[in-house]
Amino acid sequence: MITQYVKELPRGKTTPDFTRKPIASTVQEGRVAMFKAVVSGDPAPTVTWTRNKGDTSDPEQYKPRYDERTREHVLEIVNVQVEQADTYKCFATNQFGKAMCTASLSVFAVGFKKKSKSNDTSKKDGQTNDPEDFRKMLRKTTIVKKRKEKPKKEGEIDPKFWEVMLSSKKSDYERICHEFGVTDYRWMLKQLNLKKKEKEVEQAKVVENVENMKQIEVKTSGRAEFEFDMKLKDTNSQIYLYKDGEMLHYGDGTDDSSKHNMKKSGDKYKFSINNLGLNDGGLYQVDVEDVNIISTTLAIPNVEFDGMLKDAKVVEGQDAVFEGVFSGPVPQITWCANDISVEHGDKYNITVSEDKLTHKLVVKNCKKEDKGVYTAIAGIKSSRATLAVDEDPNAKGKGRGGASEGADDLARRLAEEQARLQREKDEAARRGKGTDGRGDGGDGADGRGDGADGRGDGADGRGGAADGRGDGTDGHGGFGGDGCGGDATGKYGQGGLGGLDGSGGSRLGGDATGKYRQGADGKDGSGKSGKDSGMGLGADGLGDQSAVVGSGGDGTDGKVHFASGLTDKNALRGKPAELVCKLNTDKFDGVWYKDGNKLISNDGVVISKDGCTHKLIIQNCKDSDAGLYHFEVNGCKTEAMVRVGDLPEFDPDALQKFSNPVIVKAGQSASFKMSFPPQASLEIKWFKNGLELLDGGSVKVVKESNHSRLQIKDCLRSDTGQIKIQLKNPFGSIEALSSLIVLDRPGPPRGPLEVNENTSSVLELKWNPPKDDGGSEVTNYIIERQQVGQNTWKRVGDISANHLTFRDRNVSLGKRYIYRIYAENLEGVSEAMETEKIMAGSLMFPGPPGTPKVVSAFKNCINLTWTPPEKDGGNKILGYQLEKRKKDTNQWVTLNPLKDPIQDLKYAVKDVSEGSEYEFRVTAINMSGPGEPSAPSMMVCAKNPNMKPHFKDPEDFMVVRSGNSIRIKINYEASPPPDITWLKNGEPISPWNKIIHADGTCTLVIPSSKYSDSGVYTIVAKNSIGQASFDIEVRVTDEPKPPGPVVLEQVVYGKVIITWSPSPDHNKDDRLHYMVEEYNSNTRIWRRIADHLLCTTYTTSIQPGQEYHFRVYAKNDMGFSDPSKSPTWGVNINKVPMSSTVSAVVNLERPPSILVPLKLHTPPKGYQCYMTCAVRGCPSPYIAWYHDGICINSHNNYYITNTSGVCSMYILRVQPEDSGEYKVVAVNPFGRAECSSTLKVKD
Repeated sequence: MITQYVKELPRGKTTPDFTRKPIASTVQEGRVAMFKAVVSGDPAPTVTWTRNKGDTSDPEQYKPRYDERTREHVLEIVNVQVEQADTYKCFATNQFGKAMCTASLSVFAVGFKKKSKSNDTSKKDGQTNDPEDFRKMLRKTTIVKKRKEKPKKEGEIDPKFWEVMLSSKKSDYERICHEFGVTDYRWMLKQLNLKKKEKEVEQAKVVENVENMKQIEVKTSGRAEFEFDMKLKDTNSQIYLYKDGEMLHYGDGTDDSSKHNMKKSGDKYKFSINNLGLNDGGLYQVDVEDVNIISTTLAIPNVEFDGMLKDAKVVEGQDAVFEGVFSGPVPQITWCANDISVEHGDKYNITVSEDKLTHKLVVKNCKKEDKGVYTAIAGIKSSRATLAVDEDPNAKGKGRGGASEGADDLARRLAEEQARLQREKDEAARRGKGTDGRGDGGDGADGRGDGADGRGDGADGRGGAADGRGDGTDGHGGFGGDGCGGDATGKYGQGGLGGLDGSGGSRLGGDATGKYRQGADGKDGSGKSGKDSGMGLGADGLGDQSAVVGSGGDGTDGKVHFASGLTDKNALRGKPAELVCKLNTDKFDGVWYKDGNKLISNDGVVISKDGCTHKLIIQNCKDSDAGLYHFEVNGCKTEAMVRVGDLPEFDPDALQKFSNPVIVKAGQSASFKMSFPPQASLEIKWFKNGLELLDGGSVKVVKESNHSRLQIKDCLRSDTGQIKIQLKNPFGSIEALSSLIVLDRPGPPRGPLEVNENTSSVLELKWNPPKDDGGSEVTNYIIERQQVGQNTWKRVGDISANHLTFRDRNVSLGKRYIYRIYAENLEGVSEAMETEKIMAGSLMFPGPPGTPKVVSAFKNCINLTWTPPEKDGGNKILGYQLEKRKKDTNQWVTLNPLKDPIQDLKYAVKDVSEGSEYEFRVTAINMSGPGEPSAPSMMVCAKNPNMKPHFKDPEDFMVVRSGNSIRIKINYEASPPPDITWLKNGEPISPWNKIIHADGTCTLVIPSSKYSDSGVYTIVAKNSIGQASFDIEVRVTDEPKPPGPVVLEQVVYGKVIITWSPSPDHNKDDRLHYMVEEYNSNTRIWRRIADHLLCTTYTTSIQPGQEYHFRVYAKNDMGFSDPSKSPTWGVNINKVPMSSTVSAVVNLERPPSILVPLKLHTPPKGYQCYMTCAVRGCPSPYIAWYHDGICINSHNNYYITNTSGVCSMYILRVQPEDSGEYKVVAVNPFGRAECSSTLKVKD
C-alpha cells in the first residue's frame, strides 16, 4: 500500500515503492530468521520494521541493516522463539509518501521439547518426590500482552476519555465529561469531531464500515454484553479484546465456562463477560490489528440495595413508579422491562436524586402490555418487582356522569387515602400553617354528626387548603368530617365525606377534568340527611388521565375560610398594583389593613368586593405604599408584603455602542460590554440565539456592580447570531440586543452538479453557490480534476464568483474524471464538493480489422499480418489486441493486454508449441475501447519449413591460449535437421575431439590445445534440401618471450639505429611483431615511437644534450612480452670526468614543459567532466585555459585549479555547447609550452 503525502509530485521525484517485497518465512525455533526488501524512490526512502503483536526496538533480538552490495534492506531476527511468530511490516518513507507491505513469520518448536514433555509425564506417574521433578513441574510466568497506550502528559486529558467518547452516544457526553472532569464542553465537541475524522481514517485501513455500536451493559442474566456491526477488509485480520490495556483471551460462545466470549453472526460481533465480579469493571476495547474499533466502560459499584423495588398495581392510564435505594452513591444504573433495557423518553421517566442514592423509574400512562417484571441493575446487584395493570372500571363512564361503586369499596379507598395523608402531613395546630395545606379534624358524635373542621394556609403561599375527618362513635357512625377545599392550583375542590352507616349508600362521580366535584348526600339507616359530601372519582373526558382523589368539607353552614389568600406583590413605581383574596362564601365583608392601620377607599386605594372575591387596588404606587397588607374577616386573616421599585436600566451611551455588531474572524475572540448604574438585587444573564451563556470553557462572563462583560474565545462560524443581555430585579427585566458576526472560509459549493455539455473533447459543469458564504462574499471558485485510475489531482480552473459553470476542454473520449470544486473568499478556501465519476463523450467502437494472414510459420514463432478496420468509430486507432485458439479447443487466449496494444499491423507470435495448430483473430482498439474481433485466420501448424542449412552469425577467427580448451560453437537453421561434419585444414578432425549437438547448435571441443592445433576448421551441414559450410581460423598461441639484447648505433648525426635480437618465438608465430618505446631526460615519460614492426631494427631521431633510453617489446594476439632495455644514450657518453677546484653551480631555471598532456573526453550530456595535465618549469609558469581560442580562466562555468604543477579544470554538467578544443598554455620568462585536447558531448 502506497500513501502519497502531496497532491502533485515535483518533477523527477517519486513516492517510495517496493522493487522486491519481503516474503513469508517459516523457521525452526532457535535459528535466524531474515526478511529482505528492495525499495525505490527519490529522494531515497528510509526503511523501518514493525510487528503486529510486539515491539522490534530490542537491538539484541532485531537487527535491521542495509547491504550496499545487493541494495537490500534486511531485518535479522536472531535466536527466534515461538512467541516471535507474527506478521511483520516494512515501511519505506520519504518526504513525498510512504509505502507499506507485510510478511508473516512462522516458528515451529524443536522436537526434543515435545519428547521431554512426555518424559515428565512418565515421571509424574511414578510419584517421585525428587525436588528436580517439582522444578520441572513449575510453569513459566505468562506474559500478558499490553495494549499500546498513549502516555498521559501532565495537564492533558486522559487519552481514555477520547476513546470512550468516540464510541458513546450523544446523550452520554455530559455524564462522561463529568466523570473525567472536563468542563469546556464547546472545546470538547470541536476536538471530538477532529478525532472522529482521524479514527475513521485509521479504521478505513482494516474495515469497510462500523455501525450500530451498543455500549456495554449488564443484562438480567448477570452477563455483561456489548455489540456492533463490522465488515472487515481482510477476513484474516486479527481481532483483540483488551481490558484496561491488557489483552484478554476469549472463546467463541459455545463454552459456558469461558469468562470472555465473542459471538459472530454475519457482520454482527457480540462480546460478553460471564460471572461478573467486582474486578470485572474497567475500560474494554476491541482492536482489529492495531486499530481501535470500540471503547466502552463497565462500572461495577460496590453497593447494596437499602430499599428494594416493590411490586406495583395500577389501573390503565395511570403511572407506575418503581424506586430503588442504594447504600452508596451510584451515578447511573440499568433499568429493564421484561429483560429489555429501557431509556429515558416519552414512555419512561428515569430520575436520580442529588445524592445519587435514590433511583426512580416512572412508567407513564400504563397499558396492558406494560405489565411484567421490572429490574434495576447496579453492577452485580439487582432488584426485581412486578407491574400489574388492571382495566379501568370507569372507562365507560367518562365525563360528568361518573360510575357508582359499592360502600365497601368506597370505605377501603377512603381508608387508604386517610392513611396516606396521615403519613405525609405534619402536626399543625388548628388555624396554624400546615406544611401540606391540610388540618386535622375532630371526631364526629355519630354517623350523622360533623367533625370539627381544620384550616391551614398552604405551604406554596397560594391559598389555604384544609380538610377534616372524624370517626363516628356509635354503631351507625361512619366517616365524618369537613374540609376547606381548594388551593391556588384548583387541585382540591369543595366537598366532604359524609356519614356512612351500614345501610347508607354513597355515590361516586367525576367531572370532565378529573378534579373534585360535589358528591351526593349520604343517607343513613333512618333516612335522615347527613349533609355530607360524597367523594368523587373522576375520569378525564379528554384522555386516559388518572383521576385525582381528594376530600372536601362537610355541609355545616356559618363557617368561613379563605379559598385563596393574598400573595406578596412587587409593584413598579407610578404603576397600579392589585391585591386579591377569595373566601368560601359571599356572606361576609372583611377589613383591609396596612402596617396595622385600617384602610378605606379614599386613602389612594380602591377597595372592592365581587361575590367571594375581595380586591385592594393601589392606583399609583409610591415608596410610601410599600408595607405589610392584610385582610381580616370573622377571625380569619391573610397577609402579603408590597414592595415598590423600578425596572433595571442601562447606561445610554453603552447601550448605543452595544447595539453595533461585533465582527471577528474564526479563531479570534469576541468581546461585549454593557455598563449600567449600580442597582440592588440585580440578576445579569447573557444569551446567544435565545440560549443562556454560562461562564466556563470558551465563554467568559464577568459581572460587576456597574458593568458586565462577555467574551467568547476561539469563535467558530456557528457562533454567528444574536447576543442579548438581560438585567432582572424583583420588579421586572430589560434586555439589550447586539449581534456577533464570525468571518470564516465559506462552506462547500452545493449540488446537485449538472453536466450541461458532454462531448469527446469538452465537459461543462454547473453547480450552486455555498449555503454559507462565511460572512464575506465568495470571490472565486477553484476546480481540480483527477482521472480515474490515477492518484494525483490537477488544478484545471480558477473562475470568478459570478460564474457557476466551468468548461473543461482538455478531456479524452471514454476517460472518466472526478472533479473537486472549492469556494474561496477573503478568509480562505472551503471544503471541496466532490463529483461522481463522469465519462467524457459517448463510446463509439471501431469495426473489425481484416482477417489475419500467416506470413511465415516456424516451430517457435508464427508471423502474422492484417489490415486496419474500415470504420474507426470516429477516433484514432490506438492499437490492436491479438487472440489465438488452439485446434480442438473453444477458448480464445489473448496474446497482449488491452493496456499494451499492438501498434503495428503485424505481430510475431512466439507463444506456440511445436507441432500444434492454431488460428488467430485480431480486435481494433480506440479511445472508447475494443471493437468487434475479425474473422479467424486459417489454421496454421507451428513447425519449421523445409530449408537448406544456414549458419547464423558465426565468427571466422579465434585465438586460444596454449593449454586452454578450444570451443567452436556454431548456430544454424535447417529443416530437416542436417548431418554435421568437421574438418581441419581440409582433413577430418581427430576422433579424440568432442562434438556436441544441441537444438540448432553444434559445438567442437578440443580439451587441451597445443600450438599444433592451430589451423582452419570447417563445419559442413548437409540435409535433403542442400549443403552449407563455413571456415573458422583458430590460432593457438601464448604470450611471446622478450626480444634479445638491444644495441644502439649512431651513423648519422641526430639519428640513432636501434637493433635487437629476435624473440625465440619469432619463427613459431607468424603474427608476432615488435614495439619500441623511448624515454628522454626532457619529458621523463615513456612514449611509443614504433609499433607493428616485423623487422628487428628501427631508426629514430635524437636531440643533443639529452639522455635517451629505449625498450623493445614482442607482441602477438595474446599480448606483450617483457621489455628488452637498451643502454643509456646521451650527454655523458664517452666523456672523461675532470677534476675541478671550482665548486659546481646548480641552475634550476628552465622553460615550461608538459609532463602529462590532456586526454580526449567524450562524456554524455548532463554528466561531469574532469580534465587534468601536469606542467613543470622554474620559475613556476602562469597557466591559462582556452576553449576554442577563448580564455576561460574567469568563466563561472568552469572550476580551474593549479596545485604543484597539476592543472585541473572541472565542468559540473556538460552541455552540447561545451564541446570543442581545450588548450592549456604555460608561460614563464624562459619560454612557453602548451597542449590541447578535444571534448565531445554525446546526446
